[in-house]
Amino acid sequence: MSLLFDKTKDVAKTLLPVVALVLFISFVIVDVETDVIIRFIVGSVLLLIGLTIFLWGVDLAMNPIGEHMSMEVATSKSPIKIAILSFFLGFLITVAEPDLLILGDQVEGASGGTLKSFIIVYMVSIGVGVMVSLGIFRLLRNKRLNMFMAITYGIILVLAILVSQEFLAIAFDASGATTGALTTPFVLALSLGLSNVKGGKNTEENSFGLVGIMSAGPILAVMLLSIITRQKHIQGDAGEYIFQKGVLGPILDAIPQLFIESLLALLPITILFFIFNFTKFKIKKGEMITIIKGLIFTLIGLVIFLTAVNSGFMDMGRILGMEIAKMNKGLLIGLGFALGLIVVLVEPAVHVLGEQIEEVTGGHIPINLIRTTLSIGVGSAIALSMVRIVVPEVKLWYFLLPGFLIAIILSFKSNPVFVGIAYDAGGVASGPMTATFVLAFAQGAATRIDTANVLVDGFGVIAMVAMAPVLSIMILGTIFQRKKVVEHPHDIEDKETVAVAPTNMDDLYHDCLLVIVNRGYAENVVDVARQAGATGATIFHGRGTGDHHTVKLPIINIELQPEKEIVCLITGTDISADVASGLVKDSQLEQEGEIAVYISPTVAMIKNLKFDNNFLAD
Repeated sequence: MSLLFDKTKDVAKTLLPVVALVLFISFVIVDVETDVIIRFIVGSVLLLIGLTIFLWGVDLAMNPIGEHMSMEVATSKSPIKIAILSFFLGFLITVAEPDLLILGDQVEGASGGTLKSFIIVYMVSIGVGVMVSLGIFRLLRNKRLNMFMAITYGIILVLAILVSQEFLAIAFDASGATTGALTTPFVLALSLGLSNVKGGKNTEENSFGLVGIMSAGPILAVMLLSIITRQKHIQGDAGEYIFQKGVLGPILDAIPQLFIESLLALLPITILFFIFNFTKFKIKKGEMITIIKGLIFTLIGLVIFLTAVNSGFMDMGRILGMEIAKMNKGLLIGLGFALGLIVVLVEPAVHVLGEQIEEVTGGHIPINLIRTTLSIGVGSAIALSMVRIVVPEVKLWYFLLPGFLIAIILSFKSNPVFVGIAYDAGGVASGPMTATFVLAFAQGAATRIDTANVLVDGFGVIAMVAMAPVLSIMILGTIFQRKKVVEHPHDIEDKETVAVAPTNMDDLYHDCLLVIVNRGYAENVVDVARQAGATGATIFHGRGTGDHHTVKLPIINIELQPEKEIVCLITGTDISADVASGLVKDSQLEQEGEIAVYISPTVAMIKNLKFDNNFLAD
């Protein structure tokens, strides 16, 4: 129950600011009907309950399922089996995603029925399946994520020239719709499981990126659909929005439909898992009972969450957008920024991504840092979307194409771990909360601005929200990578690269050498030490080297320490000086590995030792 309590506390912390801001606007700035306000408050309580139960269920069920399925993929020796299984994993988890079904209905209505909902759903799901398959092959073969995504978005940028603004917006919105409250936790667990099974020095960065790769599939699929069908523009007018009346009535009416959609979202991947468990996994009864409980909690939580969002938040978002746009355009942009800062924090997938980042990095990339960066990015994206609604000359591609282009360039300069996190964040930020409340807010504003196109501008909001986190976290990763390490001076007299063994060898038998290097250079240390006579070593992973290396990010003033590897060597006292000198004289370890060596005798204290500036005498 402590896990459930922790989930409730975390969700409450992020939900309360949203509720407070909306109620402040409703009472002070905009005149909103009483039943809408009460329904919003009831919906907020349901959202708290639903999101808490959902995240609890994800921990119990979806994460273990993803890990077991990733084990099956990673241990398969047949490339054909890997390709087929990974495709079906991506396809089945996407084809019944509630957010995608809603988008399909919106596209069908907006196109006057010329683009059917099932065509959009299945084309997008195929795109996801293909990209998940390619992403898994990239991970298993250890190909660089930044190069993979550069090629992928290079193709997208070329195709973007060939499609209209409507299809451009739908393509990027489809990307956001596929990374919903169910799809993202599963793919994150799949990615984490694959990276752990594969292992190696790139385990940490391989834990991220698959959601970002998956998100590119819908963009390519919808653009190719436009090119293949030769349809350039969406025909048809948006129907008049009908506001719901009452408090409990709309909530109760929404439950049956959302229950069916949520059940369909869970069934395909659940059936696939049980088939593999029957034929392959054969997991223990206790774990299976836990997974079944988790699936039930996930279903219940998802139904309550989506009910709260659709019945309590949609009308409120639409009304606020309409009334504020009618009052003041500048205020519309400012409140759009404020809503973006806060709303992204209640996205279920943002919580899941943040927890995985803390788990993989051992807490050295704080979850609050990621959430803050996401908030600023999404807030800016929604504010710019309001600018698009207010100023008709400002087009969607003015932001999307340069934004992704800059992000691709920064991916080659950013810390590798942040690259995967950035592309994943683009998907998790555009989940059900953003796709409902924010979309309703933008569409409400567009109905009050005479020069705005509700269909084009409304669809583009999710696209902007999906792009902003990629760019903002890539900037954060670049700052982290380029921020120079601050080295504190030490009182060391002899600067020569030399280590002198103690003169009295009678009392000493072995020395313990602790060698600290940048991650990825531990094997080099072992090789050099072996050449000098060492016979064995133990490698640990960590961050930083005590108070000798600190990295502080500007403005937000958060300290992050660089990733390090610690190599423990037990050597005879007759060779310890040679081993230490060989290590610090190695040019690659000195320049790239930033090596530091610590020597501690195992019997008596060493006195009068000389070390270079990379040594510390204990």
